[in-house]
Amino acid sequence: MEIMEKLAGEFKIKPQYAENIVRLIEEGNTIPFIARYRKEQTGSMDDQLLHEFADRLAYLKNLEKRREEVRAAIEEAGGLTDELSASLSAAATLAEIEDIYRPFRPKRRTRASVARERGLEPLALAVLEQRPDSPDPLALAAGYVDAEKGVETAEDALAGACDIIAETASDSADVRKALREYFTAEGLLTVKAAREEDSVYRMYYDFSEAVRRLPGHRVLAIDRGEKEGYLRVSLTADGDRALAMVCGNFVRDGSPCTETVRAACADAYARLLFPSIEREVRSALTESAAESAIKVFAVNLRNLLMQPPVKGHVVLGFDPGNRTGCKAAVVDGTGRVLDTAVVYPTPPHNKKEEAADILLNLIEKHGVTVIAIGNGTASRESEAFIAGLIREQGLDVKYMVVSEAGASVYSASKLAAEEFPELDVSLRSAVSIARRLQDPLAELVKIDPKAIGVGQYQHDMPQNRLSQALANVVEDCVNSVGVDVNTASQPLLSRVAGIGPVLAKNIVAYREQNGAFSSRSELLKVPKLGAKSFQQCAGFLRVPESANVLDNSFVHPESYDAAIRLLALCGYSPDDLHSGGITGLRERVSVLGESRAAEAAGVGIPTLRDIVDELLKPGRDPRDELPAPILRSDVMDIDDLKPGMSLKGTVRNVTDFGAFVDIGVHHDGLVHISELSARYVRHPSEVVKIGDIVDVRVLDVDVKKKRISLSMKP
Repeated sequence: MEIMEKLAGEFKIKPQYAENIVRLIEEGNTIPFIARYRKEQTGSMDDQLLHEFADRLAYLKNLEKRREEVRAAIEEAGGLTDELSASLSAAATLAEIEDIYRPFRPKRRTRASVARERGLEPLALAVLEQRPDSPDPLALAAGYVDAEKGVETAEDALAGACDIIAETASDSADVRKALREYFTAEGLLTVKAAREEDSVYRMYYDFSEAVRRLPGHRVLAIDRGEKEGYLRVSLTADGDRALAMVCGNFVRDGSPCTETVRAACADAYARLLFPSIEREVRSALTESAAESAIKVFAVNLRNLLMQPPVKGHVVLGFDPGNRTGCKAAVVDGTGRVLDTAVVYPTPPHNKKEEAADILLNLIEKHGVTVIAIGNGTASRESEAFIAGLIREQGLDVKYMVVSEAGASVYSASKLAAEEFPELDVSLRSAVSIARRLQDPLAELVKIDPKAIGVGQYQHDMPQNRLSQALANVVEDCVNSVGVDVNTASQPLLSRVAGIGPVLAKNIVAYREQNGAFSSRSELLKVPKLGAKSFQQCAGFLRVPESANVLDNSFVHPESYDAAIRLLALCGYSPDDLHSGGITGLRERVSVLGESRAAEAAGVGIPTLRDIVDELLKPGRDPRDELPAPILRSDVMDIDDLKPGMSLKGTVRNVTDFGAFVDIGVHHDGLVHISELSARYVRHPSEVVKIGDIVDVRVLDVDVKKKRISLSMKP
């Protein structure tokens, strides 16, 4: 119940919603299913928040598990007191729990453990007590001289006692927490050059910034520069103030032992505490920066996958190349490969006339209306060649430069080999380029999200955490769009809630053996697809061929009866769904009142609203409501750009420091965060997202370095 209350408070939801979400997750329901079909139980929490909720739930469960493990370990060691038990119960983070456990954790051999073996712990306790009437520390230590134990003199004995006091101070949970908070709030991260040579890290060769103000992308850049040997990094703060925090917990004035304890605390700070706290604070900075970068990557990936498809076009995919030529593949409106070719219009071959003849033949033969050009090697020359061909021949054809990130990974994969066993690896890449223009989501799910190239410092991230976050994004996108069960590839099907790779393979095998599915209920005939899996996936799998229009909508089979009751209540029949005669449904529900209509249909108000939306537009694709991508027919060069020019562009990537915009000159321009808006912007994602069509103004062009500075300010 404590976890439920904590979750309810952190997510600002009613306690019963928190209880419902926890129960639904523990029952094995998927996040997409919970988000779309259990809104009454969750307060209509969206999929992104539900993922955060699930992550936090897992953390709190691990926290409780570790808390009890530590409690048991301390009790077994005979050190559990009421005060320690209360501190453990109050600990809110794993770091706090580990601080409490630190004095009891088995340690490697240390100076303090050696001193304890020599019997000097009673001396350390006597010195640490700092009684006003205590003898001089050396006088106290004289009674512990024992040559057989390696304690030759009183000075040796006192030094060993000080080692024990220093470790005691270092193990103090209160001291560690105070120092951690102090360095986080007041510390400076100071960076110096480790080499004289120039590098991309030059801006950090003499740099310092407050820990609390360091943006995540800067932390990751500094970490990488340090790892590559270009930078030396340290954490600095007021050492006297930090030492006072240590002494304040252990030093008592007015005793002959006071200065000895103070010296031991200074040793503890310099030798044990500061190096440890520096590692912890920097680790926390890196972890926070990585989490922020993962979120940016996830947002970018979501927006990339949700870009509107270019539907109904025959597309020619063009994978540029130099020595090995440019690969062309023509695909029809469904993505089926119609033809392929290899042409050599670029250096060193320069067979432009021959290439033009081959491409013209492909365009006329198959009715190509759009050309997708990969943005890799020789892309600039290929774009100029194709733009020239369109202009010279007066073709009614548009083109678009498409990111080919990950295309080579896909084309050499086992999946591509199974999909196109008859095609050369390079031709598969051309097919992928064409298809990712037609339907970015359906094609990009075949590629490892980390290879798509819309993140920052992704190789510096915790890979498991990054992979899970990106997998969640792909799953959410696939399920928010829906999947045609009769045309979807195995990789796309595997991302549907409740399916996974094994069931996806079984669905494709069933489809190949028995023909197209004729209804959603037929899915239950697929081997190993039981009632629970059907419940999770059915609403996201569409069957356009079904006689029941609801099978091609987001209405879940469990709500079919409710949908039919709602239609009857509003004076419609299921046949009206075929004729499109329910355009006035929302108005009739409004006249009845949502509460009355929901009660009559036997559903909650959120589900009622979803059903109404689906009955108005069965089979709708949410991506169709977004601005269409910019298709071009001519090419510009970076040399054509002049400060002050106004252009339209497409956002290709969003980072912590700005957005990269494709304005059709082969080199993306940067809109720095300070140029995104006239108002203050905390993060670029507040203003733009990948795929946005934006108006920009050229601020500056560095042709030599291929750098373009843009502004979106009016």
